[in-house]
Order: sequence, then C-alpha cells, then structure tokens
Amino acid sequence: MNEDQEQILAVNNSFYRAFEKKDMAAMEKVWSQGTASLCIHPGRGYLKGWEKIRDSWSQIFKNTDYVELNIDLISTEISGDLAFVVLTENILQISQNRRIEAQSIATNVFERLGNHWYMTHHHGSPIMT
Repeated sequence: MNEDQEQILAVNNSFYRAFEKKDMAAMEKVWSQGTASLCIHPGRGYLKGWEKIRDSWSQIFKNTDYVELNIDLISTEISGDLAFVVLTENILQISQNRRIEAQSIATNVFERLGNHWYMTHHHGSPIMT
C-alpha cells in the first residue's frame, strides 16, 4: 500500500469514527467545505454543499441514541488528486428505543487539496436482502 492509499483510508476511517461518535467537529474536518460537495444518504435525495450536508448529519446525530459501524472494503482507487473508496457499511443504530440493523453499499470520493485529502462525495445505497 502506498502513502496516498494510507492517507485515503485514514480519512475514510475518520469519517466513520466521526459518524459513530456523533462528533460534528470531527465530521467537519473530514469533509470539504465547498459548495460542490455531495451527500446521498441511503434511500434519500441528494444534498449539495457543505451547509446542507452538515445540517443532515446534525439531524442524524440528534435523532440517534447509539450507532455502531463496521465496514468491509471493496476497492480503493486513486487517480491524481481524486480518489474513491467503495465499501459495505454494516450499521447498528438505536433510535427512540428501536434497534435497526442495516447494510449499505457506499462510495466515498476524496479530493486532495494542498497536502490533505477531503471527502467531497458520500453515496450510500441500502442493500436489500
């Protein structure tokens, strides 16, 4: 594994740890703050721009009592200053005393800005069993 791949996977893991800990400050460090950033939560429409994306994560964090995520990597690809990670998300969520277990397939896209990689796109789709 080369240095770029290690950095991409570190930022990808930071995204999932921020999600799991419901830590907005950590989430803000992972995401590009640009207006071109996109997020598509499983079963939902798209959100464009950091402000809308941040608001969606705030709502998720507010309405979730507990979340546990385990990921299974499928692919990591890098081309110049763009990279993507494809993976399966295994999610355990507790909200309003309801236990929800789900699987999603996700694509996370990162862009190198300066010497740092930032998430510019997250797309999760539910896996129907």
